[in-house]
Amino acid sequence: MFNGFTSLKSKIRLVFSLTLLLLSFLFIGSIQYDHLKYDEDNEMHERLVTHYLYNYFLIYGKIDEAYLESQNFSLIKDKAKIVQIEHYFKDRDKNRSKKYAVETYKLQRIILIDNEKFKLFLQNKNKPKFPVKRIILFSIVFFLLIMLYFWVMQSLKPLSVLKNKIKTFSEGNLEIDCKSDKQDEIAEVANEFDHAVTTIRELIQSRQLFLRAIMHELKTPIGKGRLIAEMLPDEKNKARMHSIFERLNLLIDEFAKIEKITSKKFKLNVKPYKMSDIVEGSIDLLMIDNPKELIMLQTINDYSIDVDFELFTLVIKNLLDNAIKYKSSEKIIVQINNHKIAIVNKGEALSEPMDNYYKPFHTSKQGLGLGLYIVKSILDIHKMKIFYKHEEGENIFTIT
Repeated sequence: MFNGFTSLKSKIRLVFSLTLLLLSFLFIGSIQYDHLKYDEDNEMHERLVTHYLYNYFLIYGKIDEAYLESQNFSLIKDKAKIVQIEHYFKDRDKNRSKKYAVETYKLQRIILIDNEKFKLFLQNKNKPKFPVKRIILFSIVFFLLIMLYFWVMQSLKPLSVLKNKIKTFSEGNLEIDCKSDKQDEIAEVANEFDHAVTTIRELIQSRQLFLRAIMHELKTPIGKGRLIAEMLPDEKNKARMHSIFERLNLLIDEFAKIEKITSKKFKLNVKPYKMSDIVEGSIDLLMIDNPKELIMLQTINDYSIDVDFELFTLVIKNLLDNAIKYKSSEKIIVQINNHKIAIVNKGEALSEPMDNYYKPFHTSKQGLGLGLYIVKSILDIHKMKIFYKHEEGENIFTIT
C-alpha cells in the first residue's frame, strides 16, 4: 500500500498533504460548529422575543415595535405579503395548526406567532457574522505550511545533487566535486563524501602509477631477453625462449587490462562474433603445444554474441587455464550450444562457495587466485552470468 512513499520526498509530501487536509477539515468543522451554535442562539433569541411580546401585550395591549427594532426584528404589515406567507406556512405543514413556527421564505427568516391575543408575522433580520478573523487565521497558517513545505523541499535539493554525483562516482568517474559551504547535515555528508572521493582518487592514482611503473620496468628485461634469445644458436631453445617472453608479454598486457577493468575506465569495443571464433582465440592465448590433446571443442549449435573480443577471449582463456590446472584426467570439453557455452573438466568439486573464488587474490595452490575474479568482472561488464555445478565427477562452468 505504501510502496509509493518509500522516498524521503514522498514521505514529506505525504506529511504536508495530511497536515493541510486536517487543517481544511478543522476549518470547515469550525465554520459548521459556528453555524450550529448561531442557529441554537438564534432560536433561543426568537423565543425570548416572542415571550417578551406576549407579556408586553398583556400589560399594555399593543406590540412593542421599538423593542423589535432594537432586536433587529421587523413586523410584517403588508397584507398581500401576509397572505402569501400564510399560504406558504400552510403548504409546509398542512396537517397541523401552528401557533408558533419559523420558516425561511424567499431567503428571509419568518416567525409566525398565533395565540389567543394576537397573530403576527415577524422577520428576523439577524444574520450570522462572516468569520473574517478565523479565515485570516487559517489563511495565515495555510500559507505558512505551504512556505514551510517549499523551504523543506528546497533544502533537500542538494541531496538529489549528491545522489547524482554518487551515481556518477559509482560508474567510475572520480573527477567529481561534492563540497558544500552550507551548515546543515546534508552539507556535512556531502563534504565527508567529497573527502572520501579525494582519498579514493589518490589511492587509485597511486596504485595505477605503481602498476604502470612495474609493467614498464618489466617490459625492459623482456625486450633484452628477446634480443639475447635471438643470439642463441639452438633453434629449439630460441623458440622456447621466444615463447616464454611472449607469454610474459601477454601476462603484462593482461595485468594492464585488469587494472583498467577494476578502475572502471575500460571502454568496451562491442561487436558481433561467433562463439567458436572466440573459443579459438582463447585457446591461442593459452600458448600451449598441441591444444587438441587437452581441449575438445563440441560445437552443437554455434551462435553470434555481441562482446568485446579481447576481454571475452580473456574470460574463456582463464576458465580453460583453470580447467587444465585442476583436471584429473581426460580432455577438457568446451561445448557451444543454444546461446550457452559450457567448460567441463573431470576433477574434484570446489571446496568453498563460489562467491569466495570471485574475490581477488583468493587462496590458490597454483597462481595468484585472480582467474575467476577477472572472469566475473568482465562478465559483469557484459551483463552476463556464470554458473557452476559439479555432477558425476565433473566441474561445469556455464556462461549465459
